[in-house]
Amino acid sequence: MKPQIFEPNSELAAFVMCYWTLESAKEKTPLKNTIIPDGTMKLIFHYGDAYRHHPNNDESIILPKCFLIGQLTRPYIVEPLGVTGTFLVRFHPNGFLPFSTIPIKEMENTAVPLDKLFGKEGEEIGEKILNASTTSERISLIESFLLKYLTDRQTIDKIVKSTIETILNANGQFSVNEFSQQNHINRRQLTRKLSSAIGLSPKQLSKTIRIQATLKKLLTKEVTSLTDLAYENEYFDQAHFIKDFKEFTGLTPKEFYGEDLKMSLIFDGKV
Repeated sequence: MKPQIFEPNSELAAFVMCYWTLESAKEKTPLKNTIIPDGTMKLIFHYGDAYRHHPNNDESIILPKCFLIGQLTRPYIVEPLGVTGTFLVRFHPNGFLPFSTIPIKEMENTAVPLDKLFGKEGEEIGEKILNASTTSERISLIESFLLKYLTDRQTIDKIVKSTIETILNANGQFSVNEFSQQNHINRRQLTRKLSSAIGLSPKQLSKTIRIQATLKKLLTKEVTSLTDLAYENEYFDQAHFIKDFKEFTGLTPKEFYGEDLKMSLIFDGKV
């Protein structure tokens, strides 16, 4: 069950990373999927059946058919309730800021319905995308909608953009102090800027990107030693690696690596 991925048009490429669709019959979908934080926010449209979210073992809620998922700082468990038909807009880490009507930080670990973000226009675009018959039609609809809201293209802060690029290029191996000194910016000011723009501090984003890089190695190549994997990704020690891994996936590395890697990274466009 792998998504089909599509590129945004050039006017939106600085904000939107990609679009993707996922379709699957219920019997081919895992009973529960764990969405692992990846440093990006996403608009999600379930044109198939709805999904249920499990905040914990004793509670569950039906997710809206159309919503924005804010920055995740912990695993987000979802369960398909039938046939999966999903269209998703994946933004760059700071890409949703120009479109947001709510402070980014307030949407952390939250599914925000489109009417709360965009009022009646949010309801209308949701209905149009759910009723569209093709992916190209859905992309055309959402691009027209986003371009209408993109009134200020200068909202991309250069230091925020540079910080994100540095963290991504280093696979999360990033020193806030070193970067602050090199760019002559106060550490607290840098943290405020990034938190406001993407909903995560530099340290949180670094941890997120590093765990994603580690997971990618687990999923795409043979790993002979989890200890070697920890040191390869510059974790201080095995305990540090296990702590971060469980924080983001809900599992220890051994639990994840066992059972033939059954973890589903359903909402990660890189997988």
